[in-house]
Amino acid sequence: MLITPGQWRDAPQLIPVMERVRVARRDGGRPRTRPGRLGGDKAYSSRRNRRYLRRRQIKHTIPEPKNQRANRQHKGSKGGRPAGFDRTIYKRRNEVERTINALKGFRAVATRFDKHAYVFYGTVTVASIRLWLRS
Repeated sequence: MLITPGQWRDAPQLIPVMERVRVARRDGGRPRTRPGRLGGDKAYSSRRNRRYLRRRQIKHTIPEPKNQRANRQHKGSKGGRPAGFDRTIYKRRNEVERTINALKGFRAVATRFDKHAYVFYGTVTVASIRLWLRS
């Protein structure tokens, strides 16, 4: 989780969030810092993000916006290959969207009355724990 001001866009925050990822191992031991796959919407489709994911060998399912696709095709052979995209995996993105909407069901998370980021971080953490305990 990374708390940012409301007016910041999501796409530039992908790399700082990925640097914080820790995937627990089933058998114990040090957690992995590289997930097997990442899914995102069109907002995360930038050359910077895709380059970062390729460098870290993280498979991703991010659709390519029409304007990026047209620009790539306009460049011809210099435009590169189209980004791989798996529709069946992308359909699972709604699970994340529903979880975020469930978090926004908590009034304190939806309105963000907290003045300090660390207090809001705690509020989101408590709301997440409550959701987890309900399921």
